[in-house]
Amino acid sequence: MSAFNAIDDEREIDREEFTPALEPQPTWCPGCGDFGVLKALKQAMPEVGRTPEETLLVTGIGCSGKLNSYFESYGFHTIHGRSLPIARAAKLANPGLEVVAAGGDGDGYGIGGNHFMHTARENHDMTYIVFNNEIFGLTKGQTSPTSPMGHKSKTQPHGSAKQPLRPLSMALNSGASYIARTAAVNPNQAKQILQEAMEHDGFAHVDFLTQCPTWNKDAKQYVPYIDINESDDYDFDNTNREEAAEMMFETENKLHEGEVLTGRYYVDSDRPSYQQEKQNIGEMPDEPLAERYFDEDYEWERSYDMFLDKHA
Repeated sequence: MSAFNAIDDEREIDREEFTPALEPQPTWCPGCGDFGVLKALKQAMPEVGRTPEETLLVTGIGCSGKLNSYFESYGFHTIHGRSLPIARAAKLANPGLEVVAAGGDGDGYGIGGNHFMHTARENHDMTYIVFNNEIFGLTKGQTSPTSPMGHKSKTQPHGSAKQPLRPLSMALNSGASYIARTAAVNPNQAKQILQEAMEHDGFAHVDFLTQCPTWNKDAKQYVPYIDINESDDYDFDNTNREEAAEMMFETENKLHEGEVLTGRYYVDSDRPSYQQEKQNIGEMPDEPLAERYFDEDYEWERSYDMFLDKHA
């Protein structure tokens, strides 16, 4: 029997299916924003129409890395900053899987920043959730790439002298085709954005503001928040790259001025995904590569044979 027979097997899905029996209760600190990510993901998955057997959750290192321990699906806990290359390989081998990668701001924007940039540039079809609490939480409160200028920590006792990284602008400049920001204190919006991100064909980046009451008390709860797509004070076209860039720049400035803006910032539904581009030029087969492991009659191809033929 194929391990992928469950894909596209339509049935009614209950969110409780995504609560594991082995470790159902998360051990994050009380008040941690990570609970909000887990709840939103569990609520969004049935709306997308995916079962645990149709889903792969790949995580990095840090508090966010425990996400796939508390979420029932296929899971892969990678090393620091390396969730995206693992997720990319899995999606290319078996496009029928719903692939979600997750990591913290240090994991995703620091140690794994190079993978983030190029996964967005190539527009791989997956969702990337970054738990952005502006601190290294698991390692006890060091300054991260998104910590605000002047923030004091164990690694910057006199305050950070650097401007924080701008994750939304970075995603746009790198080539992501869906970019959004939400917050753990806004569960309804978070669920809707994660649903849209997973339904999007291409690389969807969700910057998820998650408060850390233990190690980053400066960030507080990220409230009050404003949904830019519903507010009359903000009027822009999120399918227009230039207007999206201006809105992102304003959002990233205002976060550290005490005004939290969230919503959908950029959506490009016309750009083909990496997989589609590879299929269009004949470098990737239409059938899932993973299925070949279960086809006893398949005659395996070896890449070195193609190179030998070219140089013979």
